[in-house]
Amino acid sequence: MEVKHRKGITLTDFLHLKKDGEEEKEEKETPRIFTVQEVTRHIRQRLDEDEVLSDIYVKGELSNLSQPTSGHLYFTLKDEFSALRCVMFREKNLGLKFIPEDGMSVIVRGHISVYEKQGRYQLYVDEIQEEGIGALYRAFEQLKKKLRAEGLFDKAYKKSIPSFPRRIGIITSPTGAAIRDMLNITKRRFPHVHILLAPVAVQGEEAPLQIVNAIRMMNRVNAELMKIDVLVVGRGGGSIEELWAFNEEAVARAIFSSEIPVVSAVGHETDFTIADFVADRRAATPSEAAEIVVPDNREIVRNLSSLELRMRQNVFKAVEFQRRKLENIEKNILFRKPTERINQYRQTVDEIKRSMLAEISHRLALQKKSLQALTGKLDALSPLAILERGYSICSRLPEGRVVRSVEDISVGDALKILFHDGEAVSEVKEKKGKR
Repeated sequence: MEVKHRKGITLTDFLHLKKDGEEEKEEKETPRIFTVQEVTRHIRQRLDEDEVLSDIYVKGELSNLSQPTSGHLYFTLKDEFSALRCVMFREKNLGLKFIPEDGMSVIVRGHISVYEKQGRYQLYVDEIQEEGIGALYRAFEQLKKKLRAEGLFDKAYKKSIPSFPRRIGIITSPTGAAIRDMLNITKRRFPHVHILLAPVAVQGEEAPLQIVNAIRMMNRVNAELMKIDVLVVGRGGGSIEELWAFNEEAVARAIFSSEIPVVSAVGHETDFTIADFVADRRAATPSEAAEIVVPDNREIVRNLSSLELRMRQNVFKAVEFQRRKLENIEKNILFRKPTERINQYRQTVDEIKRSMLAEISHRLALQKKSLQALTGKLDALSPLAILERGYSICSRLPEGRVVRSVEDISVGDALKILFHDGEAVSEVKEKKGKR
């Protein structure tokens, strides 16, 4: 059978033809020249047809992990001897419950094929699960670390649970044991409380969204229709996978954003979920949540009886104290002789008055003596005292200037002479100076 070199024949067709037998001699046939694309495509087809490689699980260690803006994950899966390039497209890795990191030991599922553009075979990954610590536990720890860093666990944001709620909202499965336990305990402890049930799925893919919507719906009812004092969000016990809805970030943020105080009641006492850390109060079980949110009616009655007894005792003590106080007042002299104290005050006023008068008289006498001394000094220095000793004062008229020297006057000047008992006016007839 003759094989001609014609354009369009594939490598597969060529090999098939050779298998059917070609009788021409090798040295006489024209060699088939293939393009790189044809070779690569043939290899890819062979790999795609392989049953083992079409759906394979591979264990190894992550390295060279990168995630560009496209959202695809590119990494290398390696062990002690070899390395395998891998890619996980964005639509596949959106459901990952943990963040892959270099050095993690993982098991991946996918198929082996060829990336034709680079002529490189690689593993196209559909699933990744962490080996050892477990993917769910890793996701739990990563989300816990993230929300703690954002402050969602801080005590400053915790709202107090009311002591006597009138209306309680419960978000859980309507058919589970948790709701039956909570209803029975609530009815027994505080039968007058009103309960609003928001039925939701508590496990499975739809559970997180239903729980989030129920929390938001309860808050709208609280804001627009009727006040809800507290919310209980939870379910009975189960495996980590069954409780996982309460480890979802959306549920945690819905609980944190709730205006109504939230009590988380998920699983058994040893079970902890992200919802427990974000909620305003954690209950170890749904039954304990019911005991937290409502008081015990019998305990209230006992407390009221105790308070009544204490109130009676305190009133009796207060009456007895006032009675004794009144008796002491009756025995007091002021009560028996009310004018006695008034007379004592009058006497005190008289004594103060006498002291004031004596003090004023003493101060006046001192001031009088001081004034007399000053008067004596003024009299001694007074010009009138000098005139009384036979002296006189001469002044020139009309200006009245005192004549101190013979040079101050002239013949014919009018002078006024002041004596101690009167004055006289004279005229200068002659003046003589000292020789």
